[in-house]
Amino acid sequence: MDLDRGVQMHELRFGVSLTPTTDVEANRAFAVAAEDGGLDLIGIQDHPYVAGFLDTFVVAGDVLANTSRISVFPDVANLPLRPPAVLAKTAAALDIISGGRFELALGAGGYWDAITRMGVPKRTSREANLALREAVTILRSLWTPGPRSVDVDGEYYQVSHLQPGPIPAHPIEIWSGAQGPKALQLAGEIADGWAAPIPSYLPYEQWPEANRILDEAATAAGRDPSAVRRIAQVVGTVTDAPGQIAVANGDAPVRGTADQWANVLADLGSKQPFTTFVFWPEQQTTEQVTAFAEGVVPEVRRHLG
Repeated sequence: MDLDRGVQMHELRFGVSLTPTTDVEANRAFAVAAEDGGLDLIGIQDHPYVAGFLDTFVVAGDVLANTSRISVFPDVANLPLRPPAVLAKTAAALDIISGGRFELALGAGGYWDAITRMGVPKRTSREANLALREAVTILRSLWTPGPRSVDVDGEYYQVSHLQPGPIPAHPIEIWSGAQGPKALQLAGEIADGWAAPIPSYLPYEQWPEANRILDEAATAAGRDPSAVRRIAQVVGTVTDAPGQIAVANGDAPVRGTADQWANVLADLGSKQPFTTFVFWPEQQTTEQVTAFAEGVVPEVRRHLG
């Protein structure tokens, strides 16, 4: 897939990751700094089993209420702990109250030891992927208007005689947080986008192969591979002094100047089909958001055009 096709279908977008701490005012200031800096997205980590984190969807609502332009998404929503029929209503409500500023990134499950402590059974990779497929079917069916009932008799999710609605304010995209080959194939087949897991989950050297799997699966499903939005998520710190940057492999955080960051992201967008970039700051400060928005983003746009 060439860069021009990807950028043409999906405009360049930039975002930042927010950890849903109990410091409500700090979370709001972080979000406002992202919007004031002209960023497009705020991703909110979803780890319901972490005692010190507020609920991601409550924080999403608060962020949307305290901003007016920027979009928000869970990064990524923990499907095993969020039944899809309820998730559909929650996502639609957030989209409606914000005027169409909510997207849904969805994960089939990761930290199973922690997830099962909250009272749900562990799933194998095959089971998790099948459950994700069923969930996406339910979500999209409940978001599609029409005089019909939604009936899905799946292996993991069953709904019957449900009326669609409420209908989101805009077509909510479903982005997969897939890691393994089978999950990536499923994402290429049915997802609107791929939110690449941060390198500590999926090292940099595995990203090109992941994109290849997505392309092949999309093509096999009769889709244009460029229809699948690619979201690169990069952890690190924007520094004043130059650093040693190595993102060809491994999972080391990027610690370098705005120019160095711009080169890293531009490289990802030119050599791979990434058109969206989410910055995960090691220190959650408004200063880091501003450094990214004002120093890095304009240079990436200049490089990628």
